[in-house]
Amino acid sequence: MRRPRLPAWTATLTWKAAVFIAVMCCALAALLGVLVHVSVAGQTVKDSRDKALTRLGEVGRLYQAGEPLPRFAGVDPPGLPESLRALALRGESGTMVSEYEGRPTMWAAGPADGRALAVKVDYSQSADTIDRLDRSILGSSVLAIGATLLVGAFAVTRITRRLHATAQVAGRISAGDLDARVDDPRTKDPSRPQDEVAVVAGALDTMASSLQRKLQTEQRFTADVAHELRTPLTGLSAAAELLPEGRPSELVRDRVSAMRGLTEDLLEISRLDAGTERVDLDVHDLVSLAERVVRASAATSGTSTETRVLRAAAVETDKRRLERVLGNLVANAHKHGAPPVVLTVDGPVVTVRDHGAGYPAYLLASGPQRFRTESGGKGHGLGLTIAVGQAEVIGAELVFANAPAEEGGGAVARLTLPEYVRPAEGDPDTEGDPDTEGDAATEGDAAREGDADTEGDPDTERRTDRNHDKDG
Repeated sequence: MRRPRLPAWTATLTWKAAVFIAVMCCALAALLGVLVHVSVAGQTVKDSRDKALTRLGEVGRLYQAGEPLPRFAGVDPPGLPESLRALALRGESGTMVSEYEGRPTMWAAGPADGRALAVKVDYSQSADTIDRLDRSILGSSVLAIGATLLVGAFAVTRITRRLHATAQVAGRISAGDLDARVDDPRTKDPSRPQDEVAVVAGALDTMASSLQRKLQTEQRFTADVAHELRTPLTGLSAAAELLPEGRPSELVRDRVSAMRGLTEDLLEISRLDAGTERVDLDVHDLVSLAERVVRASAATSGTSTETRVLRAAAVETDKRRLERVLGNLVANAHKHGAPPVVLTVDGPVVTVRDHGAGYPAYLLASGPQRFRTESGGKGHGLGLTIAVGQAEVIGAELVFANAPAEEGGGAVARLTLPEYVRPAEGDPDTEGDPDTEGDAATEGDAAREGDADTEGDPDTERRTDRNHDKDG
C-alpha cells in the first residue's frame, strides 16, 4: 500500500517546531494536571473520610448509651453500599463514596450487635471542588499551550525568516548574481555573539565574495589574453597574405584564420560574462531572419538546411544577436550532427534539429561547456556557449533536448522568443514593415553568424561583430 504524500508545508521547520512545542506543552500540562488533581483529590477525600469516621465514633458512643441517633446516622440504613455493609458485618470499620438520593455521599460504617451502624456525610461540595479544580487545570493548560505556541512560533519564525533569506541569496548566487549577499547584521560585529544562522550567513557571504573574485580574475584573464593575441594575429594574417600561393600558404592562412576566430569568440564570451552587453531592440519578421541565416550558412559552408514555417510571427529582438544564435545552432547541427538539418518556425519558437547521435548527456544535464566536445569533430565547444549567452541577453529561452528514437533521434535546440503583438490598425506605431529590416545586409554580414567553431570566413564575421559591438 502506497504511503500518502503529506503536504509540502508539513516539512517546514516552523510547522515541525510548532508540533514539537504543542506536544511538549500538552505532555507537561497533562503531567502537572494529574499531579495536582491526585494531590487535591486525595486531600479532599482524606478530610471527608476523617470527618465521617469522627462522626461514626460519636454515633457509636450514642448507640452504646442507648440514646437516639442523629438524622445522618442509623443501623442498617437504606442506601448503604453492600460492600461497606458486609465489611461492618465482619466486625471492621470503613468508608466509601457513593450516590445517595442523587448526591455524592461519604459513608462510614462499623459493627453494632451483628448489624451495621453507619453515618453519611454530604460529599457534593468536595466533589464540586474537585470538578472546578479539574476545569481550572484544563483551561489553564489550554491558555498556557496557546501562549507558548505563539511565543514559540514567533521565535521560530524569526529564525526561519533568516534561513529563507539566506536560501534566497544562495539561489540568486547560483543563478549568476554574484553581488548578492545576506548581510546579516550579526556578522558585522565580531564581538557580538552569533547563532548558527548567522554563522551560515557569514560563510555564504564569504564564499560568494571568494567565488566572485575568482570568476572576475578568470574573466579578466580571458579578455586580456584575447586582446593581447589580436595584435600579433593581425600581423601574422597580413604576413600570411604575402606568402606565395601553394598548399603551405593555404595551411598557414587557414590556421591563422581559425586562431583569429577563436580569439574573437573568447572576446565575445568575456563580454557576455561581464554582463555589459546592450541590446538594440526592433520589430522583425522571424521567418525572414531564419531564412536569412539559412542562406548565409549555405553560402559560407556549402551546407543545406531545410526551412519549415508552421506559423509566421513578428518578434521584438536584437537582429544581430538573434542571427548569431540561430547561425551557431545551424552550424553546430551540420558540424556535429547528421543531415537532414531542419529549421522550423512556429510562431515565436524556432527549432533546429539534426538527425545525428544527439547532444551528449553532460550538455543536457548542465548546458554547454567551453572547450568540451565529444563528437570527434573540429571545434572548441564555444558555439553553443555563445548561443546560450546571446539568447539570455535578448531575453529568449534556449533549451537543448534529444528527439525520441522512434522519431529518428537527433539533437533538438528550441529557441523561444517573446512574441510581438502588433498594435491595432491605425496606430502610428504600425508604420514601417519589419519584413524590410536588414535588406542591405551582405553575405559577409550573415556569415559572421555561423558556428563559433569558426567555419566559413571568420575575418568577415569578426569584423562585422566588432562594428556592432565594440570591445571594452
